[in-house]
Amino acid sequence: MVLIGPSASGKSTWAEENFGQTEIVSSDELRSRVGIDESDQKAGTGAFELLERIVEERLRRRLTTVIDTTGLDRERRLSWIESASSASMPVFAVIFETDLETCLDRNDAREHPRPRQVVRRQHSRLKKVVAEVETEPYAAILRETAVRPSAARVVASAMEGRHPVGPAHTFGLMISRFDWGDAPFAETLVSIATRAEAAGFRDLWLMDHFRQIHQVGRPWENIPEAYTTLAHLSGVTRTIRLGCLVTGVTHRHPAVLAKTVATLDVLSGGRAICGIGLGWDQEEHNNYGIDFPTAPERYELLEETIEVLRLMWGKGSPGYTGKHFQAESLAGYPRPIQDPVPILIGGSGEARTLRLVARLADAANVFGPPERVAHKVGVLREHCLAVNRDFDEIEMTHLVNAITASDRAELRSQVDLVRPSGVSFEDYINRNNGALADDLIGLFGAYQEAGATHSIVSLPNAHLDGGIESFANVIAGMS
Repeated sequence: MVLIGPSASGKSTWAEENFGQTEIVSSDELRSRVGIDESDQKAGTGAFELLERIVEERLRRRLTTVIDTTGLDRERRLSWIESASSASMPVFAVIFETDLETCLDRNDAREHPRPRQVVRRQHSRLKKVVAEVETEPYAAILRETAVRPSAARVVASAMEGRHPVGPAHTFGLMISRFDWGDAPFAETLVSIATRAEAAGFRDLWLMDHFRQIHQVGRPWENIPEAYTTLAHLSGVTRTIRLGCLVTGVTHRHPAVLAKTVATLDVLSGGRAICGIGLGWDQEEHNNYGIDFPTAPERYELLEETIEVLRLMWGKGSPGYTGKHFQAESLAGYPRPIQDPVPILIGGSGEARTLRLVARLADAANVFGPPERVAHKVGVLREHCLAVNRDFDEIEMTHLVNAITASDRAELRSQVDLVRPSGVSFEDYINRNNGALADDLIGLFGAYQEAGATHSIVSLPNAHLDGGIESFANVIAGMS
């Protein structure tokens, strides 16, 4: 971002309102670093040499950089454009056309004002500079305007004019990380669940892992046993549905899983969902001494497990004989309240996983950008046709990260509280679809158009005040 305007035209205030302190490279601030104060004109040469070095290094690392100078020197502007182009970064010019009298009044009020004739001279040059800027290769030329921080994927959806279509889009909350510092563990967990229910989330999900997975955190971080935790949360909530995304088919004998889910359904008043999948973390299995069969064998286990679940939740006490499981009497009491408990299969495998969904499941869960979800929806439709199943009987869900806040300052504050050290603000919001609520609605509109009617969202700021409540605006906007 190249800021262009005379002294006291509002550039520094605008930069501070829209960007983080470390993203702004200010000639005035650097003049005070190498000289007496920001008005020390003798320090100008050293300050600009340092500014150029900082800009060069930031662009080399492809970091957001706001260059806060008057921007009136064309040679410098062109050099910044060239450097950014070499780093494959877009350059934006932001022009501040504040009237002269306002500039002079602001300048007079400064602790270290510029000579008034300097401000007048800069202002008189602005019209010519603007004409030059309009011939320079910027990604866009902006007049002073507020900036909305948004992830690239969110921006793409907004530019395509995405908006909610069809029936109301529903949301689930995924809690995958429990690294809450000194916050009380159980109290924080209950707070997240009750706030999610109040915000309008339809369901709440936990991972069924025995240690934290590397995609989320470190192996030694807290991660509670999923079904014990869901049973606890069933007692402090009233409407939100509860499930695992997903239980690995190797983690529990199917009769034990059937009993566990049925009990959760009874305790919650009919709010359990059974999420199940192949399982994938071989290292986790090895560490805990759990068998990890081949993928074809796990597909067989998955199919047989679903068959056992349906039998054990149903009437009577039938026996079962499969390749991997045999049972004399699958009696399960108490019966679940729901008839049947919905089964969600997680996974994107097109040849077998989605075919199993078409045959045996009530819902599917996939992941990826909207275009990938749209492709998976198409594959599932074909499988449904092949087995004479009504596609509309199956709920298509997807898993996605998101982080939002009520305004840009709050979003930056929330991100700064949760982003790891060494990860920039822009990288973090790109990884986690960070944006204001109105912009996020466009992203979920794209998922809706892709065929996913239910979004399961992981909010890295769910434990922070306002994290869930801000996302409630997205839920309302998609209702």
